[in-house]
Amino acid sequence: MYSFMGGGLFCAFVGNILLVISTATDYWMQYRLSGSFAHQGLWRYCMSGKCYTQTDSIAYWNATRAFMILSAMSCFAGIMAGILSFAHFSAFERFNRSFAAGIMFFISTLFVLLAMAIYTGVTVNFLGKRFSDWRFSWSYILGWVALLMTFFAGIFYMCAYRMHECRRLAGSR
Repeated sequence: MYSFMGGGLFCAFVGNILLVISTATDYWMQYRLSGSFAHQGLWRYCMSGKCYTQTDSIAYWNATRAFMILSAMSCFAGIMAGILSFAHFSAFERFNRSFAAGIMFFISTLFVLLAMAIYTGVTVNFLGKRFSDWRFSWSYILGWVALLMTFFAGIFYMCAYRMHECRRLAGSR
């Protein structure tokens, strides 16, 4: 059970770090504009070595930003619940912290999936047609890797919960 929880915490730590890096950096998309390369993230876009804040309030950027931030926050809450699940307090017999951590990691996975789906859909259908030479970049890829890490953290914690429940039920017979 503790090995599942340890693996889940490792995946969650890595996933949360990747979520923060992906959300904060400016390399979600790279493209060629007027003969020079440019790149953009969720907060800024950069052309010819100068970066500018994205002041436009475009719905898909706002949705992607919000879901990425919610994902990082729920992953952090899952990490806190996961750390607390190592401690066994008799006052919390009815509240299983490993189950709560697993649910928080799955919620984080859902949020990052929504963010990545929104960004992918709009980029391919709108921006991809606007720029002829473009590609997704490393910040975007880190978002997808973070999705996998938070998903596996949830799987590990659900396995730990299942093992704990099986042992508890076997001990009560």
